[in-house]
Amino acid sequence: MVGTNLKAETMSLMEKRTAMEVEMNAIIERLCQPGGPGLSGNLVDSEGFPRSDIDVPVVRAERHRLTELRNDHKEITEKINANIQVQHSARHVPRSSSTEDSGDDVMSNNRGSSFDNVFTSSSSNDVVPRDSLTAMDVDVIASIPFAVIDGIADASPAAVDGLQLGDQIIKFGNVDYQPGENFLQMLASETQSNQGQAIPVVAIRQGAPINLAVTPRTWQGRGLLGCNFRIL
Repeated sequence: MVGTNLKAETMSLMEKRTAMEVEMNAIIERLCQPGGPGLSGNLVDSEGFPRSDIDVPVVRAERHRLTELRNDHKEITEKINANIQVQHSARHVPRSSSTEDSGDDVMSNNRGSSFDNVFTSSSSNDVVPRDSLTAMDVDVIASIPFAVIDGIADASPAAVDGLQLGDQIIKFGNVDYQPGENFLQMLASETQSNQGQAIPVVAIRQGAPINLAVTPRTWQGRGLLGCNFRIL
């Protein structure tokens, strides 16, 4: 029952986080549209007066809201990670041969497919049988974004190959979600080692998963991709 409750809590937190990400992405898109102030651009002109081409109070309010959302997003992500760690640790606790554990087949089967099979680190030596995961379990594992595209240059390899502002990255080549990883370093390494080769990318865009292939390469701008990843 504890595992089931923890699974329900984690699913609820992930839904809240997704809603936050949708709102964050909408704000980012508005602020970063052509001619917009961006996430940190000046709100005054060269003479020190408020810019006349933007609604300064609205921009300030949206930046403030974005900061609030990022803080809340971080707290929820930390809670999700904590739940994952609890369930991962629980998998290594041997069950006692109590009367409860030796009950009928229905109860035993329910435990076998419970939440303690869901969140599994790829560094673990334990192999979870594929048929022990339900469709919902697989969706949960596969839908944890670890980065978002919060900057992308026009005509860059990333833009040409289909990445868009606000895309939430679930998998970038061999890089996917693992608690405690240095994702920026891993993304940089994956990009450098695959220069000139297509990297498969799985992302969430407007709440739906998409599949892309991005090829790091030299172009007239900076870097091999021309985009900025913000770690979630």
